[in-house]
Amino acid sequence: MDPDISEERKAPRRTRWTRRQILTAGLGGLGGIVIAGAAGVELVSHGVLPGKQALNQLEGGCSVSSSQPQFAPLGHSVSGSFHSQARGRNVGYTIAWPPGAAPGTPLPLVVMLHGYGANHTNALTGMTPREAVALVIDGHPLPPMAMVTVDGGGGYWNPHPGDNPMEMVMSELIPLCQGMNLGRAPQKIGTMGISMGGYGALLFAEKYPGLIRAVAAISPAIWTSYGEAQAANPGAYASAADFAADNAITHTGALSNIPVRVASGNDDPFHPGVLALAQKLPRTSTVVLSQGCHTGPFFTSQEPPSLQFLGRHLTE
Repeated sequence: MDPDISEERKAPRRTRWTRRQILTAGLGGLGGIVIAGAAGVELVSHGVLPGKQALNQLEGGCSVSSSQPQFAPLGHSVSGSFHSQARGRNVGYTIAWPPGAAPGTPLPLVVMLHGYGANHTNALTGMTPREAVALVIDGHPLPPMAMVTVDGGGGYWNPHPGDNPMEMVMSELIPLCQGMNLGRAPQKIGTMGISMGGYGALLFAEKYPGLIRAVAAISPAIWTSYGEAQAANPGAYASAADFAADNAITHTGALSNIPVRVASGNDDPFHPGVLALAQKLPRTSTVVLSQGCHTGPFFTSQEPPSLQFLGRHLTE
């Protein structure tokens, strides 16, 4: 029995496609481009189909059903900064503990990666890290786990000359958290992200499959070619060779032993890339395709089930 089916049945107006349905769906009807919030800055700034957002919103194409999130009493949170050798600058971070856990408590760790134009203070949409780990879903609190957010810049979490956010997370941020008993073996580490951060969450799992034990990507910013990436955001990759090295679609084989959840709106501009990704993901992956755009309402609706997915796999 597919362990993720029950999760999707709980969500109203959401369709969980089987792998076969995804493979046969093709790319028809994916022309809707909608941008809202920092995660969509790159598409607005480069003029990708301007005006389509307003049309889709007027027609209700971006409407997403979601309930008001419920939280248990919030736990502890700390924010700070450190000088990153990998990024060549100071970076800010926030660490949040779940309700009832004090700093020093051994816990699994979720590394939450922000979207383009965002930072550690607004990596999530509609909630803070403290609230995210205190979510109560259908009357049930999430399994205890901590969350960390960090400033990753606008380089799509892949290495650039003089700025390597991936190395910063792996060699600086995660050891910092492990020094606080977060994500230190036998406790597990998972990645999560929205838009640019969703791509980063998948990329980190592909590059470090021995360390990242589960991944949840919401509206991941996936391009199928270097030309597409350059047209939308010339700063996303330093070169065509870098795109090839860090193309999330072509390196999905590394995810064969990692639980993966990917969610995308049918009118998301990155949806064709997500469909191409879905064709390559391991058969055990959960792919959720539903009504929605690259906007805050879709991101917010997918945060609770994504955290529920990570909680299940990081604490089993």
